[in-house]
Amino acid sequence: MGKFNGHFYPGLYLFSFGLYQAIVVSKAMIFSDSLLFPSCHPKNKERWTKLWKISFGGLVKVATGSILTAYVVLCLDDGMVLMDKQVPPRFMYPKEWQHLTMFILLILIGCVDIMSKNLLPQRCVVLEKGVLALTFYVLLLLLVSHTQISAGVELHVHALLILVVFLLMLVLAAELWAPDSFHLWLIETFLFLTMGSWLMQAGFILYRPVTGYPWQDDDINDVMFVTTFFCWHVMFNASCLLGLYGLASFWFHCYRPSLTLMRSKEAPYPVSTPEPLDKLLQEVEPPERDDQPLFLSKNSP
Repeated sequence: MGKFNGHFYPGLYLFSFGLYQAIVVSKAMIFSDSLLFPSCHPKNKERWTKLWKISFGGLVKVATGSILTAYVVLCLDDGMVLMDKQVPPRFMYPKEWQHLTMFILLILIGCVDIMSKNLLPQRCVVLEKGVLALTFYVLLLLLVSHTQISAGVELHVHALLILVVFLLMLVLAAELWAPDSFHLWLIETFLFLTMGSWLMQAGFILYRPVTGYPWQDDDINDVMFVTTFFCWHVMFNASCLLGLYGLASFWFHCYRPSLTLMRSKEAPYPVSTPEPLDKLLQEVEPPERDDQPLFLSKNSP
């Protein structure tokens, strides 16, 4: 599993998830909508209400984690053996067991999403964010241990990946207190894009270099260009996020104006102010003030 496929396909999934979340965040920012409880389209409020509320993201996470877990188990000829039969026994396949743990965590996140959105009487956002932050904390520990037997280019590639996971863990922890913040969601989306694209790039650097020749650990130029490529990924993902927001804004304002009209129709009507009552009181008060002095003048000595 620790080969090209083990880096490329998980990276492709993370990058695709980042693209989807970028579109969701862009739409929410354009319409000033909630990220956690987006407004439902009027056509889906009656017949398709239950289908609309299904956690498709949780189902995709469970399915993806299950496929990757099955691939880890089946890619080994003798199966996932924990320890050998020698004396003293030794642990077997440490990297594969770490990959298996990562994919099981992905299944756990999907199950929590489904439970929170479809099984609990009320959605628990703190539970979703807490499990996600805890998962990336465990992922950070696994990646740090993953680099113990690495050196040179491979160590540098994984060190940059650890940096992205560490920043993502901090953002997810901050979302426990501000789960509906646009700024945190934008940073989270950018880090997901960077993590996914860099994982795919790591597969090509370590196992399928474009030149056909492996990278040299003792060449300082190769190590320096790893950082240069990572900076290119950062700029590319930032431009991708900005471009998706621009395309989404252009699409929803030019080709989908009906959405804006529907939102304006659903807005509550303004409450009438009690100005006519004040005017009536003002019209009634002057005669009373005029009559009062006349009444006093008649009874005065």
